[in-house]
Amino acid sequence: MRRREFIVRSAVLALAPGTLAACGSAEARGPGGWAGVRASFALRKGDHNLTAWWFATHPAPVRAAIERHRAGLDADARHYLTNRELLEDDVRAAAASYLETSADQIALTDSTTMGLGLLYAGISLEPGSELVTSTHDFYATHEALRVRAQRDRCTLKKGELYARPEHASIDEIVTKVRRALGSKTRVLALTWVHSSTGVKLPVREIADVVAQANRDRAPGDRILFCLDGVHGFGCEAATPNALGVDFLVSGCHKWLFGPRGTGLVWGTPHAWSRVSPTIPTFDRREYAAWMFGRPAAVAAGPIETPGGFHSMEHRWALKEAFEWRRQLGGGAVERRTHDLAARLKAGLAGARHLPLVTPRDERLSAGIVVTRPLRSDPDDVVQRLYDHHRIVASVTPYRERLVRVGPSIVNDEDEVDLTVRALRELS
Repeated sequence: MRRREFIVRSAVLALAPGTLAACGSAEARGPGGWAGVRASFALRKGDHNLTAWWFATHPAPVRAAIERHRAGLDADARHYLTNRELLEDDVRAAAASYLETSADQIALTDSTTMGLGLLYAGISLEPGSELVTSTHDFYATHEALRVRAQRDRCTLKKGELYARPEHASIDEIVTKVRRALGSKTRVLALTWVHSSTGVKLPVREIADVVAQANRDRAPGDRILFCLDGVHGFGCEAATPNALGVDFLVSGCHKWLFGPRGTGLVWGTPHAWSRVSPTIPTFDRREYAAWMFGRPAAVAAGPIETPGGFHSMEHRWALKEAFEWRRQLGGGAVERRTHDLAARLKAGLAGARHLPLVTPRDERLSAGIVVTRPLRSDPDDVVQRLYDHHRIVASVTPYRERLVRVGPSIVNDEDEVDLTVRALRELS
């Protein structure tokens, strides 16, 4: 062990005896390992950014692709755009390869919020249908469901999935979901990783509960399990099929570190059959059908992709984001993120005035780590972290304001250990 590594580990052990998480992360594929991954980002030197996933910084391959497309559009948008009409197909294919699914099942959007709005506006529902979500979900889910319920005289139910996030269990969460589902439930809208607490839901186990509830239902009466995946997407390695959900909605500009202003909606064929488009697509097949007055068979993903002009250089560069992430390896990224988060939580364990809110069990947590300062205002803690240590953290955007950090592939063990010491000092 190098002398510097020994000193850093000893410092953390001194803060939290016996709690240091083992760090044996799978190495990233490609030159330089995790150090090479960190070097591909253009973050401000001297800062220790543990919120780089919030509105993602772009790695070098994505920056280069954006710049290439931007230069082409600036020089001659008419010809550049016309000659690249199939680039969205390439993006969808790259996304499908990453998700181990079919490109036809993927619609492209500009954000998680857009995807949730389009999805919940387009699902076929009868008046009196029940929409079930949780009290832990974000504004975008709650508002999209509220507007839909109000429009079509549906019932919206919000339930608590855990009483205390730090003590949440798989059994507690699954039991509460099971009890919330009724004969009129048609939509279950949940979030993979809660940005308010860092709790990661046991999605596969919940999907099994939904499958049980759907066992004797007619196809049109089945519950659609819709997942806001933004804080798991690009951080966790599980594919949509492995999760067992009907829809996965996510922005690509958080933990994936894809181009800002990009997102997607993935759905199963049956689930897509129950959704109507809200915004007309610009898919060339549907456009030609309109032009010549004939029907066209267009797959769900393309037809559900909103048309119009977007930030095209960013959308097209999404292809490089998926290819780069596949090169790193989804399992390696997940292991690295979990190891850094576990190291942070281990270092903070037992801090009397800064208790952990996020569970230490990695089955119930991902990259986000949330703490509750008992003696200081969260905004003051975040400001002092930066002023004294150049650590970038954030405050949760909810009624209960907490301190939130998220070690990711742009960080290393030294930054995590520095954050542990700084938080303990400030608490």
